[in-house]
Amino acid sequence: MKIVTFGEIMLRLAPEGYLRFLQEPRFQATFGGGEANVAVSVAAFGAETEFVTKLPANDIGEACVRELKSLGVGTRHIARGGGRMGIYYLEKGASVRPSKVIYDRAHSAIAEASASDFDWQSIFAGADAFHFSGITPALSESVAEITLQAVKAAKKAGVKVSCDLNYRKNLWSTERAEKVMSGLMPYVDICIGNEEDAEKVFGIRPDGNNITGGKLNKAGYEQVARRLTEKFGFETVACTLRESISASDNNWGAMLYVDGKAYYSKTYPLHIVDRVGGGDSFSAGLVYSLCAGRAPQDALEFAVAASALKQTIEGDFNRVTAAEVERLAGGDASGRVQR
Repeated sequence: MKIVTFGEIMLRLAPEGYLRFLQEPRFQATFGGGEANVAVSVAAFGAETEFVTKLPANDIGEACVRELKSLGVGTRHIARGGGRMGIYYLEKGASVRPSKVIYDRAHSAIAEASASDFDWQSIFAGADAFHFSGITPALSESVAEITLQAVKAAKKAGVKVSCDLNYRKNLWSTERAEKVMSGLMPYVDICIGNEEDAEKVFGIRPDGNNITGGKLNKAGYEQVARRLTEKFGFETVACTLRESISASDNNWGAMLYVDGKAYYSKTYPLHIVDRVGGGDSFSAGLVYSLCAGRAPQDALEFAVAASALKQTIEGDFNRVTAAEVERLAGGDASGRVQR
Protein backbone atom coordinates (compact mmCIF):
# COMPACT_ATOMS: atom_id res chain seq x y z
CA MET A 1 0.00 0.00 0.00
CA LYS A 2 1.29 3.45 -0.95
CA ILE A 3 -0.43 6.69 0.04
CA VAL A 4 0.60 10.11 -1.30
CA THR A 5 -0.30 13.38 0.44
CA PHE A 6 0.15 16.98 -0.71
CA GLY A 7 0.10 20.18 1.34
CA GLU A 8 1.98 22.54 3.61
CA ILE A 9 4.07 21.58 6.61
CA MET A 10 4.88 24.37 9.05
CA LEU A 11 7.17 25.12 11.93
CA ARG A 12 5.07 24.88 15.10
CA LEU A 13 6.05 27.20 17.96
CA ALA A 14 4.29 26.66 21.28
CA PRO A 15 4.82 27.51 24.95
CA GLU A 16 5.46 24.51 27.16
CA GLY A 17 2.38 22.72 28.48
CA TYR A 18 -0.60 25.01 28.99
CA LEU A 19 1.28 28.28 29.43
CA ARG A 20 -0.06 31.31 27.56
CA PHE A 21 1.78 33.26 24.84
CA LEU A 22 2.31 36.29 27.09
CA GLN A 23 3.36 34.09 30.00
CA GLU A 24 6.27 32.19 28.44
CA PRO A 25 9.04 33.71 26.26
CA ARG A 26 10.48 30.30 25.30
CA PHE A 27 8.68 28.32 22.60
CA GLN A 28 9.13 24.68 21.67
CA ALA A 29 9.80 24.17 17.97
CA THR A 30 8.31 21.16 16.18
CA PHE A 31 6.75 20.55 12.77
CA GLY A 32 3.19 19.91 11.66
CA GLY A 33 0.57 20.38 9.00
CA GLY A 34 -2.53 18.54 7.83
CA GLU A 35 -1.26 16.35 5.02
CA ALA A 36 2.12 15.78 6.64
CA ASN A 37 0.28 14.61 9.76
CA VAL A 38 -1.63 12.10 7.63
CA ALA A 39 1.58 10.82 6.04
CA VAL A 40 3.26 10.35 9.43
CA SER A 41 0.25 8.44 10.78
CA VAL A 42 0.07 6.12 7.78
CA ALA A 43 3.82 5.47 7.96
CA ALA A 44 3.44 4.55 11.64
CA PHE A 45 0.79 2.00 10.64
CA GLY A 46 3.39 0.36 8.40
CA ALA A 47 2.36 1.57 4.94
CA GLU A 48 4.51 3.35 2.36
CA THR A 49 3.93 7.09 2.17
CA GLU A 50 5.11 10.05 0.12
CA PHE A 51 4.61 13.61 1.32
CA VAL A 52 4.70 16.23 -1.43
CA THR A 53 5.32 19.90 -0.70
CA LYS A 54 7.88 22.67 -1.29
CA LEU A 55 10.34 23.74 1.39
CA PRO A 56 13.06 26.40 1.44
CA ALA A 57 16.59 25.21 0.75
CA ASN A 58 17.89 26.21 4.17
CA ASP A 59 18.60 24.54 7.51
CA ILE A 60 14.99 24.79 8.74
CA GLY A 61 13.73 23.10 5.59
CA GLU A 62 16.42 20.45 5.92
CA ALA A 63 15.53 19.82 9.57
CA CYS A 64 11.93 19.27 8.51
CA VAL A 65 12.90 16.79 5.79
CA ARG A 66 15.10 14.87 8.22
CA GLU A 67 12.27 14.71 10.77
CA LEU A 68 9.89 13.28 8.17
CA LYS A 69 12.46 10.73 7.02
CA SER A 70 13.06 9.64 10.62
CA LEU A 71 9.34 8.89 10.90
CA GLY A 72 9.32 6.73 7.77
CA VAL A 73 7.76 9.26 5.39
CA GLY A 74 8.95 9.42 1.79
CA THR A 75 10.42 12.81 0.89
CA ARG A 76 11.94 12.38 -2.57
CA HIS A 77 9.21 14.46 -4.24
CA ILE A 78 9.59 17.47 -1.93
CA ALA A 79 10.59 20.46 -4.07
CA ARG A 80 13.21 22.80 -2.61
CA GLY A 81 13.36 26.55 -3.00
CA GLY A 82 11.41 29.67 -2.12
CA GLY A 83 11.96 32.15 0.65
CA ARG A 84 10.54 30.71 3.85
CA MET A 85 8.70 28.01 5.74
CA GLY A 86 5.28 28.83 7.17
CA ILE A 87 4.97 29.13 10.94
CA TYR A 88 2.10 28.66 13.32
CA TYR A 89 1.97 29.54 17.00
CA LEU A 90 -0.15 27.39 19.32
CA GLU A 91 -1.42 28.20 22.78
CA LYS A 92 -3.15 25.12 24.17
CA GLY A 93 -6.43 25.72 25.95
CA ALA A 94 -7.70 24.06 29.12
CA SER A 95 -11.10 23.74 30.74
CA VAL A 96 -13.18 26.76 29.67
CA ARG A 97 -10.22 28.53 27.97
CA PRO A 98 -10.03 27.64 24.28
CA SER A 99 -6.85 26.94 22.36
CA LYS A 100 -5.49 29.75 20.22
CA VAL A 101 -3.62 29.57 16.89
CA ILE A 102 -1.78 32.42 15.17
CA TYR A 103 -0.56 31.85 11.59
CA ASP A 104 2.50 33.39 9.98
CA ARG A 105 2.46 31.58 6.66
CA ALA A 106 2.10 34.24 3.95
CA HIS A 107 4.56 33.88 1.04
CA SER A 108 5.76 30.46 2.18
CA ALA A 109 7.65 28.27 -0.27
CA ILE A 110 4.64 26.05 -0.97
CA ALA A 111 2.26 29.02 -1.34
CA GLU A 112 4.51 30.38 -4.09
CA ALA A 113 5.15 27.01 -5.76
CA SER A 114 4.64 26.57 -9.49
CA ALA A 115 3.28 23.66 -11.52
CA SER A 116 6.78 22.83 -12.77
CA ASP A 117 7.82 21.89 -9.20
CA PHE A 118 5.83 18.64 -9.33
CA ASP A 119 5.83 15.73 -11.77
CA TRP A 120 2.53 14.07 -10.86
CA GLN A 121 2.95 11.17 -13.25
CA SER A 122 6.13 10.18 -11.44
CA ILE A 123 4.68 10.96 -8.01
CA PHE A 124 1.68 8.67 -8.51
CA ALA A 125 3.67 5.71 -9.87
CA GLY A 126 2.64 2.72 -7.77
CA ALA A 127 0.34 4.78 -5.54
CA ASP A 128 -2.98 3.49 -4.20
CA ALA A 129 -4.38 6.69 -2.71
CA PHE A 130 -3.90 10.45 -2.76
CA HIS A 131 -4.94 12.71 0.11
CA PHE A 132 -5.22 16.48 0.33
CA SER A 133 -7.27 18.93 2.38
CA GLY A 134 -9.12 22.17 1.79
CA ILE A 135 -6.20 23.99 3.39
CA THR A 136 -3.94 23.26 0.42
CA PRO A 137 -5.86 25.00 -2.41
CA ALA A 138 -6.59 27.87 0.00
CA LEU A 139 -2.89 28.77 0.19
CA SER A 140 -2.81 30.64 -3.13
CA GLU A 141 -4.31 30.65 -6.60
CA SER A 142 -1.27 28.84 -7.97
CA VAL A 143 -1.55 26.06 -5.37
CA ALA A 144 -5.27 25.75 -6.11
CA GLU A 145 -4.37 25.14 -9.76
CA ILE A 146 -1.61 22.68 -8.81
CA THR A 147 -4.10 20.78 -6.63
CA LEU A 148 -6.50 20.54 -9.56
CA GLN A 149 -3.70 19.17 -11.75
CA ALA A 150 -2.88 16.66 -9.01
CA VAL A 151 -6.39 15.26 -8.64
CA LYS A 152 -6.77 14.99 -12.41
CA ALA A 153 -3.47 13.11 -12.64
CA ALA A 154 -4.49 10.87 -9.74
CA LYS A 155 -7.73 9.87 -11.44
CA LYS A 156 -5.90 9.25 -14.70
CA ALA A 157 -3.49 6.96 -12.83
CA GLY A 158 -6.35 5.04 -11.18
CA VAL A 159 -5.47 6.38 -7.72
CA LYS A 160 -8.25 6.77 -5.14
CA VAL A 161 -8.59 10.38 -3.98
CA SER A 162 -9.56 11.53 -0.49
CA CYS A 163 -10.15 15.06 0.75
CA ASP A 164 -10.63 16.53 4.21
CA LEU A 165 -12.68 19.70 3.62
CA ASN A 166 -10.87 21.48 6.49
CA TYR A 167 -12.23 25.02 6.01
CA ARG A 168 -9.97 27.76 7.43
CA LYS A 169 -11.53 31.22 7.59
CA ASN A 170 -8.11 32.88 7.95
CA LEU A 171 -7.08 31.59 4.51
CA TRP A 172 -10.10 32.31 2.32
CA SER A 173 -13.73 33.34 2.19
CA THR A 174 -16.65 30.91 2.04
CA GLU A 175 -17.41 32.16 -1.47
CA ARG A 176 -13.89 31.46 -2.72
CA ALA A 177 -13.82 28.11 -0.92
CA GLU A 178 -17.07 26.99 -2.54
CA LYS A 179 -15.89 27.95 -6.02
CA VAL A 180 -12.50 26.23 -5.80
CA MET A 181 -13.58 23.16 -3.85
CA SER A 182 -16.57 22.57 -6.13
CA GLY A 183 -14.13 22.27 -9.02
CA LEU A 184 -12.04 19.68 -7.13
CA MET A 185 -14.84 17.51 -5.73
CA PRO A 186 -15.72 15.64 -8.97
CA TYR A 187 -12.31 13.94 -8.69
CA VAL A 188 -12.74 12.95 -5.02
CA ASP A 189 -13.83 9.47 -3.92
CA ILE A 190 -13.68 9.87 -0.12
CA CYS A 191 -14.90 13.13 1.42
CA ILE A 192 -14.11 13.84 5.08
CA GLY A 193 -15.39 16.71 7.21
CA ASN A 194 -16.88 17.80 10.50
CA GLU A 195 -20.01 19.62 11.62
CA GLU A 196 -18.79 22.98 10.29
CA ASP A 197 -16.94 22.18 7.05
CA ALA A 198 -19.92 21.18 4.90
CA GLU A 199 -21.79 24.30 5.98
CA LYS A 200 -18.91 26.73 5.49
CA VAL A 201 -17.81 25.33 2.13
CA PHE A 202 -21.06 24.15 0.54
CA GLY A 203 -23.83 25.63 2.71
CA ILE A 204 -24.94 22.16 3.85
CA ARG A 205 -25.63 21.67 7.55
CA PRO A 206 -27.44 19.21 9.84
CA ASP A 207 -30.49 20.37 11.75
CA GLY A 208 -30.67 20.54 15.53
CA ASN A 209 -26.97 20.78 16.34
CA ASN A 210 -25.48 22.85 19.14
CA ILE A 211 -21.74 22.29 18.89
CA THR A 212 -20.86 24.86 21.54
CA GLY A 213 -23.32 23.31 23.98
CA GLY A 214 -21.80 19.85 23.64
CA LYS A 215 -24.81 18.24 21.93
CA LEU A 216 -25.00 16.63 18.51
CA ASN A 217 -27.96 15.43 16.50
CA LYS A 218 -26.32 12.41 14.84
CA ALA A 219 -29.25 11.74 12.51
CA GLY A 220 -28.71 15.13 10.88
CA TYR A 221 -25.37 13.99 9.52
CA GLU A 222 -27.00 11.34 7.37
CA GLN A 223 -28.86 14.11 5.60
CA VAL A 224 -25.62 16.06 5.07
CA ALA A 225 -23.77 12.98 3.77
CA ARG A 226 -26.61 12.10 1.44
CA ARG A 227 -26.74 15.62 0.01
CA LEU A 228 -22.97 15.71 -0.49
CA THR A 229 -23.08 12.33 -2.23
CA GLU A 230 -25.92 13.43 -4.49
CA LYS A 231 -24.13 16.68 -5.35
CA PHE A 232 -20.67 15.28 -6.10
CA GLY A 233 -20.99 11.50 -6.49
CA PHE A 234 -18.67 10.53 -3.62
CA GLU A 235 -18.14 6.84 -2.89
CA THR A 236 -17.77 7.54 0.82
CA VAL A 237 -18.50 10.46 3.15
CA ALA A 238 -17.11 10.58 6.68
CA CYS A 239 -18.08 13.06 9.37
CA THR A 240 -16.17 13.38 12.62
CA LEU A 241 -18.45 14.00 15.60
CA ARG A 242 -16.88 16.07 18.34
CA GLU A 243 -18.99 16.99 21.36
CA SER A 244 -17.11 19.83 22.99
CA ILE A 245 -17.75 19.77 26.73
CA SER A 246 -14.72 21.98 27.34
CA ALA A 247 -11.25 22.54 25.87
CA SER A 248 -10.06 19.64 28.02
CA ASP A 249 -12.91 17.14 27.67
CA ASN A 250 -14.61 16.04 24.48
CA ASN A 251 -16.68 13.10 23.35
CA TRP A 252 -15.24 11.83 20.06
CA GLY A 253 -16.74 9.62 17.38
CA ALA A 254 -17.60 9.60 13.68
CA MET A 255 -20.08 8.56 11.03
CA LEU A 256 -19.36 6.86 7.70
CA TYR A 257 -21.85 6.99 4.83
CA VAL A 258 -21.44 4.35 2.12
CA ASP A 259 -23.96 3.19 -0.52
CA GLY A 260 -26.84 4.95 1.19
CA LYS A 261 -26.12 3.45 4.61
CA ALA A 262 -24.78 5.26 7.68
CA TYR A 263 -22.38 3.62 10.11
CA TYR A 264 -21.66 5.10 13.55
CA SER A 265 -18.57 4.44 15.62
CA LYS A 266 -18.37 4.00 19.35
CA THR A 267 -17.85 7.26 21.22
CA TYR A 268 -14.70 7.91 23.25
CA PRO A 269 -14.73 10.28 26.23
CA LEU A 270 -11.42 12.11 25.84
CA HIS A 271 -9.38 14.10 28.31
CA ILE A 272 -7.33 15.98 25.74
CA VAL A 273 -3.58 16.45 25.83
CA ASP A 274 -3.25 18.01 22.35
CA ARG A 275 -6.17 18.07 19.91
CA VAL A 276 -4.19 19.47 16.96
CA GLY A 277 -3.95 16.74 14.33
CA GLY A 278 -6.97 14.84 15.64
CA GLY A 279 -8.86 15.18 12.37
CA ASP A 280 -5.75 14.37 10.34
CA SER A 281 -5.21 11.14 12.28
CA PHE A 282 -8.84 10.22 11.58
CA SER A 283 -8.26 10.79 7.85
CA ALA A 284 -5.10 8.69 8.00
CA GLY A 285 -6.83 5.81 9.77
CA LEU A 286 -9.77 5.88 7.40
CA VAL A 287 -7.80 6.02 4.14
CA TYR A 288 -5.36 3.38 5.40
CA SER A 289 -8.08 0.96 6.47
CA LEU A 290 -10.24 1.46 3.37
CA CYS A 291 -7.20 0.88 1.13
CA ALA A 292 -6.56 -2.31 3.13
CA GLY A 293 -10.03 -3.52 2.14
CA ARG A 294 -11.70 -3.29 5.54
CA ALA A 295 -15.47 -3.29 5.76
CA PRO A 296 -17.03 0.12 6.48
CA GLN A 297 -17.71 -0.44 10.19
CA ASP A 298 -14.22 -1.84 10.82
CA ALA A 299 -12.58 0.97 8.85
CA LEU A 300 -14.56 3.55 10.81
CA GLU A 301 -13.69 2.05 14.20
CA PHE A 302 -10.00 1.94 13.30
CA ALA A 303 -10.02 5.59 12.20
CA VAL A 304 -11.83 6.82 15.31
CA ALA A 305 -9.59 4.83 17.65
CA ALA A 306 -6.47 6.17 15.88
CA SER A 307 -7.66 9.76 16.23
CA ALA A 308 -8.70 9.26 19.85
CA LEU A 309 -5.17 8.11 20.66
CA LYS A 310 -3.66 11.08 18.81
CA GLN A 311 -5.41 13.54 21.09
CA THR A 312 -3.51 12.07 24.04
CA ILE A 313 -0.13 12.83 22.39
CA GLU A 314 1.82 16.11 22.34
CA GLY A 315 2.55 17.58 18.92
CA ASP A 316 0.90 17.37 15.52
CA PHE A 317 2.03 13.84 14.73
CA ASN A 318 0.20 10.66 15.73
CA ARG A 319 2.95 8.38 17.01
CA VAL A 320 0.99 5.14 17.42
CA THR A 321 1.19 1.76 15.73
CA ALA A 322 -1.61 -0.16 14.06
CA ALA A 323 -1.44 -2.71 16.90
CA GLU A 324 -2.08 0.03 19.48
CA VAL A 325 -5.04 1.28 17.46
CA GLU A 326 -6.44 -2.25 17.14
CA ARG A 327 -6.16 -2.71 20.91
CA LEU A 328 -8.22 0.39 21.60
CA ALA A 329 -10.73 -0.32 18.82
CA GLY A 330 -11.11 -3.80 20.28
CA GLY A 331 -12.30 -2.38 23.58
CA ASP A 332 -9.18 -1.94 25.72
CA ALA A 333 -9.62 1.66 26.83
CA SER A 334 -8.56 1.12 30.43
CA GLY A 335 -5.24 2.91 30.09
CA ARG A 336 -3.60 0.29 32.30
CA VAL A 337 0.19 0.02 32.21
CA GLN A 338 1.37 -2.37 29.49
CA ARG A 339 4.05 -4.64 30.98
